[in-house]
Amino acid sequence: MEAEIVIRAADVVEATGVRRADVALEGGLIAAVGTELPIDSAAEVIDGRGLLLVPGFIDLHAHSALHAFDEPQMSAKVGQGFTTELVSLDGLGPAPLSDAVREDRRRYLAALEPSAAAPWDWTSLADYLEALRAAGPTTSMVTCVPHSAVREVVMGGADRRPTDVELREMQDLVAVCCEAGARAVSFGMIYAPGLFADTAELTAIAEVAARYGVPLVPHVRNEASGVLDSIREFVQVAERTGAPLHISHLKLIGSADLFGDLMALLAEAATRISLTVDQYPYGAGSTILAALLPPYAFAGGPAALLDRLSSRTERTRMAYDMMHGLPGWENLFGACGPEHIVITQAAAPRTDEVGLTVAAIAERTGDDPAGAVLRLLADTALDVGMIDHYASEQMVRDIYRESGSLVGTDGVFNPHPHPRLHGTAPKLLGRFALEERLVDVPEAVRRMSTEPARVLGLRDRGIIAPGYRADLALLDPASFRDSASYQDPIRLPDGVRRVIVDGHVVWREGRHTGLRPGSVIRTAPVGA
Repeated sequence: MEAEIVIRAADVVEATGVRRADVALEGGLIAAVGTELPIDSAAEVIDGRGLLLVPGFIDLHAHSALHAFDEPQMSAKVGQGFTTELVSLDGLGPAPLSDAVREDRRRYLAALEPSAAAPWDWTSLADYLEALRAAGPTTSMVTCVPHSAVREVVMGGADRRPTDVELREMQDLVAVCCEAGARAVSFGMIYAPGLFADTAELTAIAEVAARYGVPLVPHVRNEASGVLDSIREFVQVAERTGAPLHISHLKLIGSADLFGDLMALLAEAATRISLTVDQYPYGAGSTILAALLPPYAFAGGPAALLDRLSSRTERTRMAYDMMHGLPGWENLFGACGPEHIVITQAAAPRTDEVGLTVAAIAERTGDDPAGAVLRLLADTALDVGMIDHYASEQMVRDIYRESGSLVGTDGVFNPHPHPRLHGTAPKLLGRFALEERLVDVPEAVRRMSTEPARVLGLRDRGIIAPGYRADLALLDPASFRDSASYQDPIRLPDGVRRVIVDGHVVWREGRHTGLRPGSVIRTAPVGA
């Protein structure tokens, strides 16, 4: 037989174990897997002896929706073995859009989806996906329907329940987005305007997701002391509608005592609904600094929030609630503390604050810590990102071991990013599986490739077998470890010998090859 690429004598990771085999690639597909394959000729023969060959990893929580326009090579992802990414998570995304909310959306997303090159000339999700396809990212991109974006198009930044007409408009818009190719519906219950939605609204949106057989992917309302009730809300929504449920970045913020109850809740819910979760392997989050503000601050949208920040009365009110909390609100400022919140991005004139803690900024400026946050947001028109440290490394490992969590980097392309942007895959497979043996290698790969493909209805990838898409990573098990740290976060792992997307070598021995064969999924999902 002939092949374009053949990988000889690699340790191929399969569901049942690891076996020594050759793998032949032809026409973007895996043509054959076997011992000493009789290959007559190949454009490239790769020596896989002593190396692990795994299906390309699938990032179930990527903030790459706009970064692909700036750096379509997507080196931070392919350089650690990711070949497919799910974008527009947390209910937030660049589409669907309307002219009325365009500038507010750009301002609100600036610290979460920073981009200098994105054209922002679309309105529909279909138009956005076409623009993304034209940008030519190396990784394959799959999108969610972001609930906040849908709500904003229909209702603006209003803090109220939708009318019956508005609710039907939202449902219709979700359906249009699914027809355009969206493979999930994401929710961000700490982000505006989605945080204003009640359970009835979530249920109505979930009815459309169930019709298309796509999962609900929520950032739940509270990941601290209210985490159990917040997860129960979406379990109930999934049970009422029949939609699958996939919980984003499972964690416990300062509530380690709830670990047993959380695991019991997930195990019981999984007997009644289709339930999966994902996790990044760190005890710190990364998001917009505005997430520290109480929910009422966002009523009316970003412009209204900036008006509040210019009012001494409103600043005093917000600062008080940040320091003392509100019933039912996940108060990240109080849970983490200003000494554990680090700035990752800040627009002019506050760019020199990047890398400092909120406590250090307060000391520098003479503000109290809550006031320092408010002043920073006002000075930058909300364009500030942060890292918030909230849990121990042991809790991260316990959740990974017990929950069956899949993989989501949640990586944001800030100037001083969270190490999860460059270090998630090598920490999960290299450190947690190969080194610490929290799970075995086939189980880790199942969580990073096979099961994410199933969750997204991508039936052509996630397994090394004939007929499957040739998305692969060839790794040195001795050196594939995370090297990114909070102090030095922009570091890719050693040991990534090859990354192959659609049968093309895109990463070779620590360098991008310049090829960008990724695709953008634009076909409607198969209904349940």
